[in-house]
Amino acid sequence: MSRSSISVEQTMAYNDALQSILRAAQQLLADGASALDAVSLAVDLLEDCPLFNAGHGAVFTHDGTHELDAAVMDGATLRAGAVACVSRIRRPLRAARSVMEHSEHVMLVAAGAEAFAEELGLEMVLPTYFSTDARRAQLRRALDTDATLLDHDGAALAFHPTAVSMAPLDEGSKLGTVGAVALDAHGNLAAASSTGGMTNKRPGRVGDTPLIGAGTYADNRTAAISCTGTGEMFIRIAAAYDICARMAYAGQSLDAAAQEVVMNVLPTLGGRGGLIAVDAQGNLSLPFNTEGMYRGYARVGVTPWTAIFR
Repeated sequence: MSRSSISVEQTMAYNDALQSILRAAQQLLADGASALDAVSLAVDLLEDCPLFNAGHGAVFTHDGTHELDAAVMDGATLRAGAVACVSRIRRPLRAARSVMEHSEHVMLVAAGAEAFAEELGLEMVLPTYFSTDARRAQLRRALDTDATLLDHDGAALAFHPTAVSMAPLDEGSKLGTVGAVALDAHGNLAAASSTGGMTNKRPGRVGDTPLIGAGTYADNRTAAISCTGTGEMFIRIAAAYDICARMAYAGQSLDAAAQEVVMNVLPTLGGRGGLIAVDAQGNLSLPFNTEGMYRGYARVGVTPWTAIFR
């Protein structure tokens, strides 16, 4: 996102939310919980926070509806679960984990995913639960300009005090997916991602978030990764898996592999965005090729760190 389009108050709100979520997951890890439980808790909380494009506060499709995607992967077993195009499951990440743990499948979509979640007793809501006034304003701006907006370019217009007189922002200037990666005390890795997609997207569009190997991947032998950005480009290069492959087959470090994918490979296709990653030794990499990316990390016993811009 652009530094020029976010207020001091917004900056504080995002950092405070990230700090709170990191502390909750940090405490879980300190108590001996699994990486899988830690990333699940973090994404649960991100989905509940209307500041982010996932769960409550998700963006609208062209038809004024919500279609949410989520995925989770356990690095210890390579088990994975995902849901896509759901609009009645309050916490899509929980549904994705249920697909992993209670079915023989990896991905369920739309009505089938919702029926599965309902059968398991997951909390269901009316689609209007995900709506916020800010996201509706974002959709109106997108419809006016006939553009598909990546979060939060339209949000910046909706929140900006002079939004009514501003020209549309570059649709690629802000991107939006929430995610978490973790390494636990047992040496296990996990990754989870969730998103509302793109404002004014065509109904039925699915990005990289729920696609294992594209936007979400975890393998104890290498790393856990969650991506955000122009999803179509992340899909085309299998971004998350490519980083693990570079580590496994070329002997690259996590940061070298992540930097290569984000800073060199993605831009050749016009791909913008970034990712969060942790490897089996606890090394971190949080590269992005945009002006900023909401991000943070927490190690047990250390004060959490958060940032938006470089």
